[in-house]
Amino acid sequence: MAELIWSERAISDIENIYDYIALDSLMYARLTSESIIDSVERLQGFPESGRHLPEFSQMPYKEVTIGNYRVIYKYDSGTNEVKIVTVVHGSRLLTKEILSE
Repeated sequence: MAELIWSERAISDIENIYDYIALDSLMYARLTSESIIDSVERLQGFPESGRHLPEFSQMPYKEVTIGNYRVIYKYDSGTNEVKIVTVVHGSRLLTKEILSE
């Protein structure tokens, strides 16, 4: 199984998503954040399962989509590490600055 590494940005993204949704519903905030985390944990067993970013297909990033959110990650097969870079809403424009680590 691959080692899962969350960047500080990705952790902050999850917290911000929770806080924003919690303004309307604590239950949906919990369900959404748990769904994202559960899907990310599946990457440990299937690190190649995501698709390459359509915006940056030449870069080493992949994504999995969970509801309205895109989890952006990099997989290093040499070290067998999955680094979660960021979690963004699907409507947000993805830029290289967002991907900077």
